[in-house]
Amino acid sequence: MFLEVILLLGVSGLGSGAIQRPDYDDTPHPEFLNPSWMSHLPDDQPLSEVTMPGTHNTMALFGGVYAECQTWTLASQLRAGVRFLDIRVRHVRGNLTLHHGVSYQRAHFGHVLEGVVDFLTEFPTETVLMRVKEEFSETYGIYGAVVDYIHRFAHWDLLWHSRLVPTVGEARGKLIIMQDFPGPDLGMRYGSMDIADNWKVPTLLHVEEKWQSVYKHLEAAPGGDMARIFLTFSSGAGVFAFPRAVAQRVHPQLYDYLRSKSDVSLRLGIICMDFPAAPMIQMIIDFQLRREFRPVPTVATLKSTIENIRHKIISQNIA
Repeated sequence: MFLEVILLLGVSGLGSGAIQRPDYDDTPHPEFLNPSWMSHLPDDQPLSEVTMPGTHNTMALFGGVYAECQTWTLASQLRAGVRFLDIRVRHVRGNLTLHHGVSYQRAHFGHVLEGVVDFLTEFPTETVLMRVKEEFSETYGIYGAVVDYIHRFAHWDLLWHSRLVPTVGEARGKLIIMQDFPGPDLGMRYGSMDIADNWKVPTLLHVEEKWQSVYKHLEAAPGGDMARIFLTFSSGAGVFAFPRAVAQRVHPQLYDYLRSKSDVSLRLGIICMDFPAAPMIQMIIDFQLRREFRPVPTVATLKSTIENIRHKIISQNIA
């Protein structure tokens, strides 16, 4: 009964120190970076066939255990290899501040746009997909403010201006807005993707249900409509299951799943995570890179291989 109470509270395994595992990382900085991995992809490959890492509630770095979903800055996430951003904005009199629920994230939408511009300027072979959603406000009219911020903090030509899925070559150097709000087209529509986002995890006793939803969507992705982008959220939370606690329990299963497929060429789509680790990100990236050829191993790939072996040893010792 005591153990069940701990699980229900969602705090077991949450120590005061930061954790850096091959599958989970809530330290301030990624273990290693992979800022230009898309440079190896063929220009004629549709973006819907790319397997890529993403982050859920990308800018949620503040607000305590209920609100925090990441510990890396936007720049660190992009340089680590993340290519899908989940951005939540609160709209107040034309201003777009960043929020996770009631928790203000000490920044505004312009900071995100500037960060993306800086990254794509330095690494023009890459692309960034960005879901933009209204959070903690119900104006249902953020289109004008979003356009204003784009003109002020980025530039119009930075965007991919079509609902159609681009090829990798067409997407290079572009920000693709995955529009999750009403208004004329700024880019692609968030709802056009095949999405699994079963984020409600009431307690840690429900983690297995969460994992099964992730597993089923990943299994469906290789045989799904190749013209649609698949998006799978591994993240989840509830009153008695903090984002950290859920990630610490789902990620080992996700890591082992990806490792079990490591010798197979598959399209898994976007895998969107809380507190991802560099080896996990590298493993997701490697799914895409092995489709056409196997490049000479980079330092990041070699380090990821070492981490895989270490994770296996740790898992066997625990068992």
